[in-house]
Amino acid sequence: QVQLVESGGGLVQAGGSLRLSCAASGSIYSNDIMAWFRQAPGKQRELVAWIAPSSTTYSTDSVKGRFTISRDNAKNTVYLQMDSLKPEDTAVYYCNTFPPTKFPWGQGTQVTVSA
Repeated sequence: QVQLVESGGGLVQAGGSLRLSCAASGSIYSNDIMAWFRQAPGKQRELVAWIAPSSTTYSTDSVKGRFTISRDNAKNTVYLQMDSLKPEDTAVYYCNTFPPTKFPWGQGTQVTVSA
């Protein structure tokens, strides 16, 4: 079964940057819309951004202009460049297809932004 492994999270001060990576154990990306989601404590998991096979992207208003999603199909990897981080970006970040109905969730990567 395909596994998704997220990495790159950590603790950063407000205004800082992080780059998240999502690697898949198989060749799954070429025809899939891939996305990043996040779940803050006590809240539901929410969509952050997605990227289509054509490289068309979408991001939610809360991260628009600060986060950039990209993909490298040859490496089976999806990235999320996060700049100008805010404390409200603190969450566990996950990747999956969009909609997330095809593969099991990975463990995610924790992002903590201090004020």
